[in-house]
Amino acid sequence: MTDGCPGLAGALQTVYPRVLHQRCWVHKMRNLLEKVRKRDSEAVTADAQAIYQAESRRQAQAAFATFRAHWQAAYPTLVKPLQNDLPELLAFFSFPQPFWKKLRTTNIIERCFVEVRRRTRPMVCFVNVASVDRIIYAIFNRFNERWKNRTLPLFTQAA
Repeated sequence: MTDGCPGLAGALQTVYPRVLHQRCWVHKMRNLLEKVRKRDSEAVTADAQAIYQAESRRQAQAAFATFRAHWQAAYPTLVKPLQNDLPELLAFFSFPQPFWKKLRTTNIIERCFVEVRRRTRPMVCFVNVASVDRIIYAIFNRFNERWKNRTLPLFTQAA
């Protein structure tokens, strides 16, 4: 899963050539809306959301066809990149439906890194690399346990 950075996507393909690549819908939506006139942004948002909120890949592709028919004339530079990225934007449909919401954005990954920074920043310095590794391991291990057991919120406010 990436936010559209071609270097990271290329590196993933090199290291994990058989893994599906999911593009982040939140980042894609931001990119789309930057190219849209203010008066059209609500309608473009609704039409784009219909794609990733579809019940199946087939319905998502049909929603894209509707999006393309509706916006191609006004925004060809909006429709073409979305069409090119569609296979990677719809990769989440290859997984069980309960995971779709988490898989279609990088938000949960980005939130994990924010939590690592929040926990490590007050420590200022570390004795060695192993001490940093232990802290980061503990943070991610806690996330894994909470995801596995579905207990309590993943992120808590600083005490």
